[in-house]
Amino acid sequence: MTIDRAVMAFAGTMILVSLALGLLINPYWFLLTAFVGANLIQSAFTSFCPAAMAFRKLGLRPGCAFE
Repeated sequence: MTIDRAVMAFAGTMILVSLALGLLINPYWFLLTAFVGANLIQSAFTSFCPAAMAFRKLGLRPGCAFE
């Protein structure tokens, strides 16, 4: 698995988890959904992504987005 795919899988998981928590527990969990979305948008323009940095340290090989 590349860093790119790991970041997408992690972001998708966080969005689905935060949506479930927002519906079942407390609507404030939707703020996590907004944060993940905003982080994806800013990383598209800046190529800076904290999750990509963490996955790189875990030894995943880089893809074309996070080289």
